[in-house]
Amino acid sequence: MPRINLLPWREEERKKRQQDFLVALAGSVVVAIGVVAATFFVFSQMIDAQQARNQRLETEIAELEKSITEIDGLERQKERLLARMEIIEQLQRSRPEIVHLFDEITRRLPEGVYLNGMKQSGSAVELQGVAQSSTRVSALMRRTDESEWLTDPSVTRVETTESGPARQAEFVVTLKQVSAGSEESR
Repeated sequence: MPRINLLPWREEERKKRQQDFLVALAGSVVVAIGVVAATFFVFSQMIDAQQARNQRLETEIAELEKSITEIDGLERQKERLLARMEIIEQLQRSRPEIVHLFDEITRRLPEGVYLNGMKQSGSAVELQGVAQSSTRVSALMRRTDESEWLTDPSVTRVETTESGPARQAEFVVTLKQVSAGSEESR
């Protein structure tokens, strides 16, 4: 017996379902592509915004590094100026010291002692001279030891020489000058 499909509506229903399925599948693919494209676009915008922020930060960092370099230069210049000011202040404080040195040497020099030369290196002073006798050199040492501006006298050399009928002692004495700064710390 031949089969006759008396119900063609099932076949049409199956075709319609298949067609609906293909439409839904196509719609899903379009929606998926749209979602992927939208996601790509959003992420692309976020990346561009972050790159713009990074570029701005790099620009700001470069400006700050330039400022830091300038500040470092200014600080070095400030340190040099402060060092110069300190040297100038030290020179101003030590200005009267040479006057005190000459004044003390002339006050502490006993009769019969004559200076031929004087050298100063820092606070060390070397006196070269001639005395009528070596006891006069000793008197110079004692007087120097009593001074508030001169300290630590020591004899480097004493030679007794004869010059005609008189004898004299050639000497070299070293001593230290007391500076005003060390005077205040006493």
